[in-house]
Amino acid sequence: MSYSVPEELRPGSIVGNIAKDLGLEVVKMSTRKARIDTEDSYQRFCDLDLKTGNFIIRERIDREELCSEKASCLLKYELVLESPLELHRISLFIQDVNDNFPVFPKDTVKLEIRESADKGARYRVNEAHDADIGQNTVKQYNLQRNEHFVLSVTEDADGSKNIELVLDKELDREKERELNFALIAVDGGNPQRSGTTNIHVTVLDANDNAPVFDQA
Repeated sequence: MSYSVPEELRPGSIVGNIAKDLGLEVVKMSTRKARIDTEDSYQRFCDLDLKTGNFIIRERIDREELCSEKASCLLKYELVLESPLELHRISLFIQDVNDNFPVFPKDTVKLEIRESADKGARYRVNEAHDADIGQNTVKQYNLQRNEHFVLSVTEDADGSKNIELVLDKELDREKERELNFALIAVDGGNPQRSGTTNIHVTVLDANDNAPVFDQA
C-alpha cells in the first residue's frame, strides 16, 4: 500500500484507512493483533488506530530534517497481522511544502571597487540556498533599483546559478563613496517566500583628478 502526505501535518491527522484499503473488518484489527513495524527512527512518526483502522500521523514530520534535499522522501512500514500471519508493506511518501525561506550565505556582501572600473565589469555574488526542493526552491533574483549596477543571472548545466552584479554606470568616488542596495531571492512556492542580502560597495579612489589652483 502506498500513501502520500504533505510534511508538517498535525499529530492525529489521518493518512488513510488501512482496514478499508485491505478489505478487513475494523474489529479484526484488534482480534488479529494488528501492529505497525518499522525502523526505530521512523516508528515515532506514524501509528495505527485499532478502533478505526486509520493510519495516523503521530509526530510532526519535517521533510528537510528527514531527507535533506533528496528528490523523493519515503518512509517504509510493515503492517503485521496474526492468526494467520500476514505482512503488508506500507510506503509513505512525504511531500514538500514551502516552509523555508531562501537564505544567502551572508547578510551583507561587501565589495571594494575602484572608481576607474569600466562599464560592464562583473562581480560575483554567492547564490541563496533554500532547504525546500522542486518548485519551492529559489526561482528568481531581483536587484533593488540603483544608479550603477544591474543584475545578471545565468544557469549552469547542474542547475546552479551564477549571480553577477554588472557595472552599468561608472562610479565616481568624489560624488559617492559608498553604495548600499538589496539583492532579493524569491522561491516558486505559493505563497512565495523571499530572502535578502545587503550589497555594500566601497568606492576606491583612482587618480582621475588633476591638482587645480584657486587662481590662474
